[in-house]
Amino acid sequence: MTVPKREINRRMRRFQAVCRRHGLKLTHQRTEIFRELASTAEHPDAETVYRQVHERIPAVSLDTMYRTLALLEDKGLIRKAEVRSGPGRYDANTDRHHHFVCTECGRVADVYCDEMDNLPVPASVRKIGTVTSCHVRLDGICSRCAGRKRERQ
Repeated sequence: MTVPKREINRRMRRFQAVCRRHGLKLTHQRTEIFRELASTAEHPDAETVYRQVHERIPAVSLDTMYRTLALLEDKGLIRKAEVRSGPGRYDANTDRHHHFVCTECGRVADVYCDEMDNLPVPASVRKIGTVTSCHVRLDGICSRCAGRKRERQ
């Protein structure tokens, strides 16, 4: 799934502004790693991002990839979507949303839902501390995998 050019440009402007605000260099490798994530709604893992960026920048290392992804996550430019098994997946969409994870194929899809955004914080959690954000992960079987299962039956 591709992201509209207008949205990619918005994400890239935000990336540049955040880097400037935190005194981070806008290196070519860092920019291309972020651009790869900003250009997709697929939620790729680090090695997938590495393969794509490595085609354009053969000098980029896997170590640089992991360090850059950690930095981008730390600065709030990307989110890491944890999946049940396998490596974490990355998302440059920092708008408020949740994730649906297919337990068959591993697909990660964005979910926008006002009801989940407004879940009340249980009293038992408020006793522990203050909640500053909440991300819901929905595990299930995507429609593609469900269709394949029906075809096999």
